[in-house]
Amino acid sequence: MTMATRVRNGGWRLPPALALGFAVVAAPATAVAADPAGAVVSLRGQASAFARSDRRALSPAASVFLEDTVATAEQSRVEIRLGADTTLRLGEKGRVKIARVAAAGTTLDLEEGALVVDKAPESRARSLDIESSFGRIAVRGTSFFAGPSRGVFGVAVLRGHVTVEAAGRSVELREGEGTDIARPGDPPSPVKTWAPARLAEALAQVE
Repeated sequence: MTMATRVRNGGWRLPPALALGFAVVAAPATAVAADPAGAVVSLRGQASAFARSDRRALSPAASVFLEDTVATAEQSRVEIRLGADTTLRLGEKGRVKIARVAAAGTTLDLEEGALVVDKAPESRARSLDIESSFGRIAVRGTSFFAGPSRGVFGVAVLRGHVTVEAAGRSVELREGEGTDIARPGDPPSPVKTWAPARLAEALAQVE
């Protein structure tokens, strides 16, 4: 039930609207021949999934597969269930790659946007790793927000307890607390309780 963030070189991008190209034709059979990883629970707006050059539009109950990158359009939200115990909510103009879903654990690459992860407490034996341009987030059973918040990369704990490490500094977060990393290479800010307004603002990106 811990989280570690190790900052690597590179910048967290907060880009203008992405041209995601959601008018897609049916992907060839080889595009969906990979192992299934989960399914779309709900969708508002438009989202797509692609592996390499093959792209397909997503809809509620649509399957997602290993090596898929899931992307959302402007003013869009998607919720995905991975395995038996993990739910992802991705905000608008977001991109997350499903790199691994296995009994031993799950690995995701967060490329753009805001993400809320809810991992059942009883699943703590199965790890979840999230890679981003700010570093690595490792969790067991917890729920947290990670992504753009008031001009920085913010992490806030919704349930559980996490450790954030960056630039040689470590902070401990508990429910309701958060920390900021202003830019890649910076340490996490001192722990503080996120005001309800800030937390609501962050979560609104994925709701």
